[in-house]
Amino acid sequence: MRPMKQAIYSSRTADKFVVRLPDGMRERIAEVARNHHRSMNSEIIARLEQSLLQEGALDEDLNMRLDSPELSLHERELLQRFRQLTRRQQNALVALIAHDTELAAEA
Repeated sequence: MRPMKQAIYSSRTADKFVVRLPDGMRERIAEVARNHHRSMNSEIIARLEQSLLQEGALDEDLNMRLDSPELSLHERELLQRFRQLTRRQQNALVALIAHDTELAAEA
């Protein structure tokens, strides 16, 4: 298993934003983050990025990161093929992967 990539920002210099969560949401986020072996912060950021990607609302900086030379050949190929899918196909694939990940975590 590959080690997780380091964040490209420092927590000391990152923008901070306080969010008021509805009752029970913090615990649900914590549980999902544990299942994905991430911090709550990383889980929230990953989900926000995915949501913004699906809406096409992310700026070029993230697209540049996704195309960075840090990606392996397989990651580049997956990304290229993913970008060729329709939005509906992308959403279905992401949902399938998320479902498989949840099933694996339960096993």
